[in-house]
Amino acid sequence: MTAIFITTSEATSILPGRGGLFGRLSDAFWRHPKLLLFLMLTPPLLWLGIIYIGSLLALLLQSFFSIDDFSGLVNYEFTLSTYAQLLNPTNFDIIIRTFVMAALVTIASALIAFPIAYYTARYAQGKWKALFYLGIMLPLWSSYLVKIYAWKLILAKEGILTWIFEKLHLSWLLDGILNLPVIGGNSLSVSYLGTFIVFVYIWLPYMILPTQAALERVPGNLIEASSDLGATPHQTFRTVLLPLALPGIVAGSIFTFSLTLGDYIIPQIIGSSRLFIGQAVYTQQGTAGNVPLAAAFSVVPIVIMALYLWLAKKQGAFDAL
Repeated sequence: MTAIFITTSEATSILPGRGGLFGRLSDAFWRHPKLLLFLMLTPPLLWLGIIYIGSLLALLLQSFFSIDDFSGLVNYEFTLSTYAQLLNPTNFDIIIRTFVMAALVTIASALIAFPIAYYTARYAQGKWKALFYLGIMLPLWSSYLVKIYAWKLILAKEGILTWIFEKLHLSWLLDGILNLPVIGGNSLSVSYLGTFIVFVYIWLPYMILPTQAALERVPGNLIEASSDLGATPHQTFRTVLLPLALPGIVAGSIFTFSLTLGDYIIPQIIGSSRLFIGQAVYTQQGTAGNVPLAAAFSVVPIVIMALYLWLAKKQGAFDAL
């Protein structure tokens, strides 16, 4: 009787297979969950491997070729001469200019973002925090090009910023800034300073949000304990708050630094005639037809970001993303 009872219970506990194509597929996926995982991951992995990584490898391969100076055709022989051209004064100046701009934009974004993120993480509650998120995210919903052209009008010689300086009788200050040999120009819209301002405005939300997320993870009792132990606000910030918020700042810097490093639209619309890496790639590949040199320029930000991401990982930045 016992054996009959077990057999009966086992027979009733297993449901019969469902009919139809979808029913059989559902039963197969239930019995073999790894098959479902494989089918779900295969399309994006193929896309990533063929379209993205494949194109990067093709780009890297092109950088080891050279251009024939007489015919203008690509010479498909392995050489490092194209990379040697990056060390020419003109090309090396483009790399340094782009790197310095990306570093300055990242530093400025961090300095501006930290107080905003700190206030939101420690003091903003309820509707004020919702208003904060709306204010940070709202600019990201508008068109990238519309924002750039709007800033071009603002920074132009006939723009509202110049008008404000005139009304405040500070035109001499604006003229003095524009006369500076490094950052000046005929107007802010055709100067490095204008390019810097627009870069900071465009990428600032990408610094605020990771920093705010990192600051929210800082326990409030640590700050109170630091104060109870006699630490000054400056000491609390330097020894408690900043080290714990640093992964979020570094995570935000990944966005601001990499996006500035590869952008070519903002320097094309706002800024001087001197090229950045993105513009050099566009010019060499499109106008000059020098695909190997364009590929070599493209490898530069990849190498820089690989080193930067390695350093960011050591700082625990990926934990704050």
